[in-house]
Amino acid sequence: MKQYISILAASMLLIACNEGKEDVVKQPTKDGSIEALLTTKHEAGYDIMTTQYKVWVKGKVAKLISKTDTIPSLGTTTEEGEDNDGNTQDLVVPKDYEFFITVK
Repeated sequence: MKQYISILAASMLLIACNEGKEDVVKQPTKDGSIEALLTTKHEAGYDIMTTQYKVWVKGKVAKLISKTDTIPSLGTTTEEGEDNDGNTQDLVVPKDYEFFITVK
């Protein structure tokens, strides 16, 4: 199970955010922005976190930065799942990290 959280157009985020309101960007401003993609992949006993950045300048990717690291697993939790026939069952699934981004 992969968890994808994208933070697009960090420079636009500073302008667009209002107190108490979160704005969602569907497409980065490719004239001068930084696009970030954070992913985690669950493995046996640990998770793999990948962070990718695209630096956009004048409509083109000027630089692509990718970092990968191993982080501790948070263990498992139970969730109710449903199949195509409507049958429900408790499933044991890996816990996911929450991502919080600070832009300065």
